[in-house]
Amino acid sequence: MNAMSTDQYKWYVVRAITGQEKKVKVQIESELERAGLLSHVPQILIPTEKVFQIKNGKKSSKEKSYFPGYMMIQAELVGEVGHIIASINGVVGFLGGKATPTPLRQSEINRILGTVDDISELGETMVEPFIVGESVKVNDGPFSGFSGVIEEVMDDKKKVKVMVKIFGRRTPLELNFVQVEKEN
Repeated sequence: MNAMSTDQYKWYVVRAITGQEKKVKVQIESELERAGLLSHVPQILIPTEKVFQIKNGKKSSKEKSYFPGYMMIQAELVGEVGHIIASINGVVGFLGGKATPTPLRQSEINRILGTVDDISELGETMVEPFIVGESVKVNDGPFSGFSGVIEEVMDDKKKVKVMVKIFGRRTPLELNFVQVEKEN
């Protein structure tokens, strides 16, 4: 791609089946390449964030989609480019409709990309958000394996107060975000 003119490219949001964003991205790239049109799509982004948790006393991280079911595509929608993207298995469609996909404003792009950058800079402070009343399982510390319900979320301290039953008695525990995980 020549760096002299990126004005012809606009950012579009494509809706995909949630959980299949990476697969859809690969399919879009291979179909555009097969059609010789890959040069019209310099970037396909799936905004993700790193979520940390502790399992069996070991810290682990996993990538989690920041906007599940959505992908951002920088493209010049000429000729068949838009049609090829929209016809990929797993693509629900462009935001704004098939006939007239709506490009994002530069301010929206900056905000979305800025948020994703902020999250990656925060690194270890990012954990899945918890809500009062949610069932969680303790995965670290002396109460590992116990299940309970969140009574209070203390975002500033990155802690939750969890009510667990220990020997038949309800006991409140104050735990770090990374010491609990959501129960499915």
